[in-house]
This record gives sequence, C-alpha cells and structure tokens, in this order.
Amino acid sequence: MKWIRKEKTANISYEEQIKSAAELIEKSEVLLIGAGAGVSTAAGLTYSGKRFTDNFSEFIEKYGAMSMTDMYTAGFYPFPTQEAKWGYWSKHSIINQFLPPAMPLYKQLYNLFKEKDYFVLTTNVDHQFQKAGFDNNRIFATQGDYGLIQCEKGCHPKTYDAENLFYQMNQARTDCLIPSYMVPKCPVCGGNMTMHLRCDQYFVEDENWHKAAKNYGNFLNNMRDKKGVLLELGVGFNTPAIIRFPFENMVHENSNLSLIRLNLKEAVVPESLGNRAIGIDADIAKAVSDLCAEFRNH
Repeated sequence: MKWIRKEKTANISYEEQIKSAAELIEKSEVLLIGAGAGVSTAAGLTYSGKRFTDNFSEFIEKYGAMSMTDMYTAGFYPFPTQEAKWGYWSKHSIINQFLPPAMPLYKQLYNLFKEKDYFVLTTNVDHQFQKAGFDNNRIFATQGDYGLIQCEKGCHPKTYDAENLFYQMNQARTDCLIPSYMVPKCPVCGGNMTMHLRCDQYFVEDENWHKAAKNYGNFLNNMRDKKGVLLELGVGFNTPAIIRFPFENMVHENSNLSLIRLNLKEAVVPESLGNRAIGIDADIAKAVSDLCAEFRNH
C-alpha cells in the first residue's frame, strides 16, 4: 500500500454513527456494497452451534465431534472417498443455498438500496443477494457458488449446475455416503469434479464469472467522478485483499468516496480517512434495522 494504515476507534456514539451513515448514503449518487461472511451469519445462516448439530448429526457421529466442529471446518475434512466427499457437500449446499429463503436482513438491505445506483461485491456463495431481489447483473460473487461444480483440476473453463444432482445425492445418501454411480466425473478429462469454490489454483473463472467481473469494472469506472459510499458488511480478515483493503484504498485515493464499515468487533477504520470513514462496531442486523428506522425518520 502507498499509505500508512493507522486505525482509529469510534469517538462518537452509536446513534450518531447511524445518523451519519444514513446521511452519507442518502446524499450518495452511487453505492458499492462489499459483503463478507459476517452478513450471512448476522442474517441467521450460522455455520456452527444448533444449526450445525441439528443438520449434520450423522456426519458428527461418523467422523467425530473433534473433526466436525462446524460447517466451515467440516468442508476441509479429508474425506477418504468421492462418495464421502459428495455425501457431505451435497447436504452442505442444500442447507446453505437451496433451502433457505431470502433472509429478512438481506430483504431489508434490498429495500434500503433498490432505488440506488448500486453494485454488490461479495465473497459469499449462498445466493442471498439474488434471492432478496438484487439484480444479478449488479452482483460479483468472486469466490464461487454453492450450486455449481467444476473439474477438480480446472481442465476447462466451465461450471455445471448441480442443484438436481445434490438433491438426488441427499435422498440416496446412506451412512454419509452417496452411491458410487452418482459420483460426478469431468465430461472433458474424465477426472473428479469438485465444488465451485475458490480454494486452490484450479478455481474456474467461467463465462459468467468474467461477465460479472467486467460489470464490476464498469461500475468502478462510472463511479470515479460521482459522490459515492462504499458500504462494507461483515468483512473480516480471512480474505481482506478482496474487499476490505481495496475499499480503504479507493476511499483514500478518491475524495468523492466515503466508507461505512459494519462489523461486530472488526469495525476499525484507517485514521487517515478522517470523517469519510465510519466504523460501526455492532450486530449487523441491528445496525441495518436502525439504518432503516433512520431513513424512515427523514
């Protein structure tokens, strides 16, 4: 980075932060939303606790509670066979993408910003923005999609819709394993398939991924000379180079932009951004609800 990142803590009350954030959004011409895992967690799509134990008890019993502590960790379990891997991942995708409706928090966000010139950059792969009503042409999900599979070695730049396959796997699963005839194979090289999630160098950036990346680039170009707000929701330090640090850099380099960071326990913002950055350390669901109330009062 070209500037020194010195962080500041909030010196105004929560109520004043919400009011200031609402004013910035209201006066903005463009709105760039950056969303991480924290917003889905705040919406109720938790990966641990009761939601995990209720839905994955058979896996916890088979592989052990020390290995299966939550849905995120379980995804990295060294499954011994393809039948075991897809036994888990088909269930994971159904629970986290296909079954949940648009969560109230996401619907609140859509109703708040649907009239704005907006774009969504997200590392989430659960389709909650699409379900809530956000325009798919205004969403760039950089890290993949729970509903797609790809060649494990990325031998060709294409992904495949797996919703029906996952439901079939889920129905046929016995002792956490799917039948061998259901194991998907790459139609090009004949090798194994895997989830379309960015976890190694073989992640496939298919035609739709590149289209979304281009749309995002066009939005950034059009945003340059406009008064804009970068609204960051639940982005921590797992992959800060995708949203968190670039958002800070954009605001640092463009005086027309402001940053609003909503994050429980990780809401600090760079001191150098002055009053163009607000870090709201609070539950995201509460903060969004309070923003809605503030807009209604205007």
